[in-house]
Amino acid sequence: MPSAEGMTLVTAKLVMGLGCERDTAPEEVIALAEQALAHAGVSGRDVALVASLDARAEEPAIHAVARHFSVPPRFFDAATLEAQSPRLKNPSKVVFAHTGCHGVAEGAALSGAGSDAVLLVPKIRSARATVAIAGPADFARGTLR
Repeated sequence: MPSAEGMTLVTAKLVMGLGCERDTAPEEVIALAEQALAHAGVSGRDVALVASLDARAEEPAIHAVARHFSVPPRFFDAATLEAQSPRLKNPSKVVFAHTGCHGVAEGAALSGAGSDAVLLVPKIRSARATVAIAGPADFARGTLR
């Protein structure tokens, strides 16, 4: 699809990984997600899906973020997230003790984005949540791939 003059066309290719404590306020996670996007210099239109640990599949805050960006949520088991351990920027023994994986937000973002993906925003945190963003290494705003 050609680009119209003066318009920027971007296909959604980013995966936002989310981690949170049970019953975290959706507003807290949404605010952190927006902060991560700003840090990356991208917008919610660039997000293809949100991802998290399957133990959080019923967590209202995760679903609120998915609705906020109008994307589907996807949930991975701990073994799938743990397989991303060598690629994590912020592995945590504490997280492993609680979840069975060394990183929820980063692991979920990488799992959802695929084997060639890189962390564009390593884990950032608020009081009760974490967010990371992964996508293609060659992701560039304004480029159709």
